[in-house]
Amino acid sequence: MRNLAAVLFIGGLGFFLFVLFFRLPLGAPPLVAGAAILEEGGETVGAANLVTAVLLAYRGMDTLGELSILFAAATAVGLVLGRRQLVVSDPEGGFILRAGSDLLFPLLLVVGLYVILHGHLTPGGGFQGGVILAAAFFVPVLARPRRGLDHGLLSFVEGLAGAAFIGIGLWALFARDAFLEPLLGKGVLGHLFSAGTLPLLSMAVGLKVGAELAGLMTSLMEAEGRES
Repeated sequence: MRNLAAVLFIGGLGFFLFVLFFRLPLGAPPLVAGAAILEEGGETVGAANLVTAVLLAYRGMDTLGELSILFAAATAVGLVLGRRQLVVSDPEGGFILRAGSDLLFPLLLVVGLYVILHGHLTPGGGFQGGVILAAAFFVPVLARPRRGLDHGLLSFVEGLAGAAFIGIGLWALFARDAFLEPLLGKGVLGHLFSAGTLPLLSMAVGLKVGAELAGLMTSLMEAEGRES
């Protein structure tokens, strides 16, 4: 039965690739929606970085779904690892690790916030900046495991950021009859204060992703330390 399923999958994949190879022109795929976004996205949304415009405006519902998946994964890990009632026994890191974490924390914090706030102008945004913020708070935990992170505070930030994302979407729904449609005006293309509510959505995504990943990595590290 397993071999039959594998054969069916390989056959279907081969047929799909065969159709793509002979039906689509080589090197010139038909970008129907993409071409329209490239042509009108900057003027319509006001974001110089069209990737952020797509993530937070054109397909904002998909982004909300991605955030929900990340939330579900972090919650599942927390439920599984939270059942263990042991104490973290990892010692503090050496001088180089502790000094390096103290030096990197403010730098990573600034870079993460910069990437989030400029996501509508340059490559980056909430997801990328959120990962950097998570690293900023997790590196000191590696250096001093016994201090840990306040999971209650992380949960509060995560919930507040998620509620802000949905709240901005509902605001647009009642104001423009379109969920997550950019509000507050487009501003001047390429300026920091532009693209309407997209920077606010990017900040909400960055804080939510950062809090979830920081809590997830800390939970995994604490569980490993408890078992050692």
